[in-house]
Parts: sequence; structure tokens; C-alpha cells
Amino acid sequence: MLHEHRDAIAELRQKDTHFLRVFEKHNELDHEIVNLENSHADQFLIDTKKKEKLKLKDEIYSMIVKYKAEK
Repeated sequence: MLHEHRDAIAELRQKDTHFLRVFEKHNELDHEIVNLENSHADQFLIDTKKKEKLKLKDEIYSMIVKYKAEK
């Protein structure tokens, strides 16, 4: 995820607890989605989780852009 921002992500994970929580929640959802897909869970549930994950990714990206602009 957002590999081109790897350095900023590493810095934010150490400096910003809100960023860290959002980042960890994104990763948890990623694992949960994989598990749901592997267990052939309800597609509506999977899609709902994917939308939640995408919102978190957008939030993460916004925080990265703001952080880089302030540097």
C-alpha cells in the first residue's frame, strides 16, 4: 500500500498515534478480507469491509500528503 510513500509512513507511524491506529486498522481489515474471501463468506460482507478499508486508505493518503506539505 502506497509504497512510494514508505519513508513518510514509517515516520508517521512513529510520530502520530492516530496515524498508527488508522494504519493498523487498515492492515487488520486487509487480513480479515483475505480470510473472508478464502472462506467464501458473504460477498456483501466482503464488499463492505473493502469499502471500509478504502476509506482508511484515503485517510492515510491524506495524512501523508499533509505531512509531506508541512516538512
